[in-house]
Amino acid sequence: MTKGLSRLFRPRSIAVIGGGAWCRQVIVQCRRMGFDGTIWPVHPKATEVEGISAFARLEDLPEAPDATFVGINRHATIEALRALSAMGAGGAVCFASGFSEAVAEDETGGDLQAELVAAAGGMPFLGPNCYGFVNALDGALLWPDQHGCARVERGVAILTQSSNIAINLTMQQRGLPIAYVVTCGNMAQTSQAQIAAGLLDDPRVTAIGLHIEGFGNLRDWEALAAKAHARGVPLVALKVGASEQAQQATISHTASLAGSDAGAQALLDRLGIPRLGALPDLLETLKLLHCHGPLSGADIASISCSGGEASLIADMCVGMRLRFPKLTMRQRGELRAALGPMVALNNPLDYHTYIWRDTDAMAAAWAGMTGDGIALTFSIVDYPVTDTTDWTCATQAALKVRADTGAPFAVVATLPELMPAETAAELMAGGVVPFTGLREALAAAEAAAYIRPPCPQPLCLPGSAEATQTVGEAEAKTALAAHGLSVPRNRLAGGAAEIEQVVADLREPFAVKGTGLAHKSEHAAVRLGIPAADVARVASEIGTAEVLIEEMVSDAVAELLVGVVRDPAHGFVLTLGAGGILTELMRDTVSLLVPAAPADVRAGLESLRIAPLLAGYRGKPGANMQAILDAVQAVQDYVLAHAETLGEVEINPLLATPDRAVAVDALIRKG
Repeated sequence: MTKGLSRLFRPRSIAVIGGGAWCRQVIVQCRRMGFDGTIWPVHPKATEVEGISAFARLEDLPEAPDATFVGINRHATIEALRALSAMGAGGAVCFASGFSEAVAEDETGGDLQAELVAAAGGMPFLGPNCYGFVNALDGALLWPDQHGCARVERGVAILTQSSNIAINLTMQQRGLPIAYVVTCGNMAQTSQAQIAAGLLDDPRVTAIGLHIEGFGNLRDWEALAAKAHARGVPLVALKVGASEQAQQATISHTASLAGSDAGAQALLDRLGIPRLGALPDLLETLKLLHCHGPLSGADIASISCSGGEASLIADMCVGMRLRFPKLTMRQRGELRAALGPMVALNNPLDYHTYIWRDTDAMAAAWAGMTGDGIALTFSIVDYPVTDTTDWTCATQAALKVRADTGAPFAVVATLPELMPAETAAELMAGGVVPFTGLREALAAAEAAAYIRPPCPQPLCLPGSAEATQTVGEAEAKTALAAHGLSVPRNRLAGGAAEIEQVVADLREPFAVKGTGLAHKSEHAAVRLGIPAADVARVASEIGTAEVLIEEMVSDAVAELLVGVVRDPAHGFVLTLGAGGILTELMRDTVSLLVPAAPADVRAGLESLRIAPLLAGYRGKPGANMQAILDAVQAVQDYVLAHAETLGEVEINPLLATPDRAVAVDALIRKG
């Protein structure tokens, strides 16, 4: 499919079906972009459209078009795609709406979309309900409206389901060279991941930004991430929306903590795709990636002529994964030579204004903040909206630093409006990142610093069986123990005689638990530290037909939650966190996707707020980390073995001791 997309996105011949304003706009925009291929209007009655002779039927065209804009009603669109596919066309954009997105208003929309896919056969198409694309590299586009793109030789690609957002993004004035803008529409046939994979075949694309509403086929996303990594083209995403959870959040702690957004974040982490929180952040990150690609690390430096700006950038990094390392001896020497004795040397650095207007001295000082492990150096410069003449020295100094050192370098305006568009273009042409907005710049640096290779192991895809059966604690523990999970010795007992026998076989003190209850603690159905002589009385007070009697684990260092929930949109979400009765109060969790590698599980555990307890806090013994990892792996092994029917599994708590990790409560829901 991606090979076919190359012909669609880089056409030499374009057909436009329809004569309305939208179709005329496609022709107008092609001319404005300098498209030098052939344009064929197709209209049953018009003799010409926008001054170009029209053909009455597709069959009258001299040859099959590479790309076709289908701007007619939804029923006619189906027939047009059938004809295009039969004649060997390269691909199409289906502009019409009224398909699956309109099912709430018209129940036939879903059937029409299925007909559309069948009519296209093996010919790729975008949509329906889709604006199309702009190829600013070749001036080729199927785009029925205004746009702000200009011809470029290389640049980034942006994909979004929202046509309106796409239009707005093309209007950016931030110096970002946009090579492609593609709207995905309903993605009836070709997914967003497949479209992005097709754009990777163009070596002029430097980075890809994805505005994602939902993922769809997870295997497509795995293939995209692998291909992008192999090609050295970074991906970044702005993920919005939420998917429906298959489980009821009232059944377990895991389901209430691991919502669909946790699954989305875990998927992006697994794919090695940084997630941004706003459209300006996405654009600034793409700008950085276009100039320098992923950063080598999270150590940054900042230089400005104001102490206020130095303090501002330092404060804004609090809570981020960026660091301001201390200046090295080499840096201090170069800075002292450039600035003299009156400037206190720090990172971030306030270099005052002693050398302002001296381009060479400014460049020498700014260059002194590069190198020695610095992944990106910021020079904070706010250009006035009145007269920028006196700020030319700053632009030239930045360009000189980049040319002389080759180090990643950026000029950042604290406010977006304080970076003139013409200055941004000049800096970008010289390989300097022209950041518009300090907060956005830091978000971009953080994202670029944490781009990672995708996980090579395929996701475990869940089945669709409705999880209506809740397995009892004793049975759940037995099932999990079969996969290697350590559980306390325990027995079910239903009467005084059975209780007496169980107590004789096990070692006191005991945990005595009621059975058949979703939340035992809310019913006072969990009693701990019970001596043998009191078990029968406690069982009677609990009042359930049977009780579970098990040996107590008394030397726990910490209580952990280990849970897995089936998320139809993202796979199986593995949640690790602080366990016990304070689970939802603390909400100290991290989410991964199954299967998660031991190294990722360990890193997740070490990111928790309770990690110091696991390591050994204030002289107390630490937990056996390998035992915890083995317990998590046992749960994952159970999930992998029952993926078709499993809804969720939860261990809460998993008691982590200096010697072992023991599951003292377990829940399983399955089909």
